[in-house]
Amino acid sequence: MKILAVDYGDSRTGLAVCDPGEILATPLKPQIEEKAMAKVADRICQAARDNRAELIVVGLPRNMDGTEGARAQKSRKLAALVEQASGLPVRMWDERQTTITAAGFLSESGTFGKKRKAMLDAVSASVILENYLAWRKNHPGEQ
Repeated sequence: MKILAVDYGDSRTGLAVCDPGEILATPLKPQIEEKAMAKVADRICQAARDNRAELIVVGLPRNMDGTEGARAQKSRKLAALVEQASGLPVRMWDERQTTITAAGFLSESGTFGKKRKAMLDAVSASVILENYLAWRKNHPGEQ
């Protein structure tokens, strides 16, 4: 199944998609730089159509103790908008530490400055997707 992952942020939103075999997560470019939630939702829905996604996974930014704050509520609201507009199932997925992991990958590859800024959220979305795919592999039949 093709799955689209979303790393929603105040300034930028990153997207990633997997292959139908659910093996490889690939960051999508360019990142979404819209700030209005409705516009971000529209761009996510367009990306889902363009990539023939059957499921959308939205990162849920929980606090390190597992509680949810204002940022998590914004992500839940975006997920609801996307689910309604796309007609696709949307799942929330814990995104704690994904930006740190993505930044580490970019540092290892020597990506810094403007180039890093232009990719960080999309790479974070691919980390979210990789984590979700690993969970699915270990929980067959569940979404």
